[in-house]
Amino acid sequence: MDLSVIIVNWNTKQLLEECLASIYKFTKNIKFEVIVVDNGSTDDSQAMVRKKFSYAKLIENKDNLGFAKANNLGIKSAIGKYILLLNSDTYFIENSLPKIVEYADKQKNLGVLAPQLLNVDKSIQQSVGFFPNLPQIFYWMSFIDDLPFGQLLKPYHVDHDSFYKKDQHADWVTGAALLIPKNILKKAGNLDEKIFMYGEDVEWCWRIKKAGFDIIYTPSTKIVHIGRGSSGQISKRAFVGEFEGLKYFYNKHKAPTSLQIMRILLKIGALARILVFGILGRKETARAYVEVLKVA
Repeated sequence: MDLSVIIVNWNTKQLLEECLASIYKFTKNIKFEVIVVDNGSTDDSQAMVRKKFSYAKLIENKDNLGFAKANNLGIKSAIGKYILLLNSDTYFIENSLPKIVEYADKQKNLGVLAPQLLNVDKSIQQSVGFFPNLPQIFYWMSFIDDLPFGQLLKPYHVDHDSFYKKDQHADWVTGAALLIPKNILKKAGNLDEKIFMYGEDVEWCWRIKKAGFDIIYTPSTKIVHIGRGSSGQISKRAFVGEFEGLKYFYNKHKAPTSLQIMRILLKIGALARILVFGILGRKETARAYVEVLKVA
């Protein structure tokens, strides 16, 4: 088996159906399996998979175990040489699987490989970054990395389109579409199950890179990612979850002094965003950062 595609689902029945249909529609010339790990959905997602995609492997959890734990269950069941973590709110527009496997086969020290993600309007989606060391946190919270030269600073979130137009080495890639050779898990370990959702991809890439492997992004194939399929169009939880994920990351991998400095930077950044988004009339976003301020 060349590849195991693992999709974690929680109440995204329609998106999941579109995702699976696109995989089977476009994928040719590769031996692959699809593993759907359902986190206790109540929207008949499981019945839909059994009825329309009986050739996919379905793991049914009674409760919502979170992104990391559910993916680890899928990884345990996977038999592919490579594993592709794929969000249920993605869909294929081309024969992506053999392209990404072919690219991966050419890498000598691959830890993680990510394809280009597109928004629904086919614009490039931000999906790659560099580790959140204190300088990167400062650049992010002060908006410095949004300036034209920001990509030269190796920002935590790379949001300059020019970066995404060629192959790149980075520090982390989003778990929305993340390929990993299964054999390196013996050295780097699986996803950290203490992280329920948000930030698990950054933490995982940290361990993979520390184990000596490369994190690579390639635009050689493209996948559409709708975004926030399980959490709604505007999600306070997404903002809060990212900040909580950073606190966990620093608790696990950084010195206590660095954690305290990072938290101060996050508080300052949250306050700045409350003011800026309030002035711009983006009240929902401003309110989300009020919640962020409480946990920063």
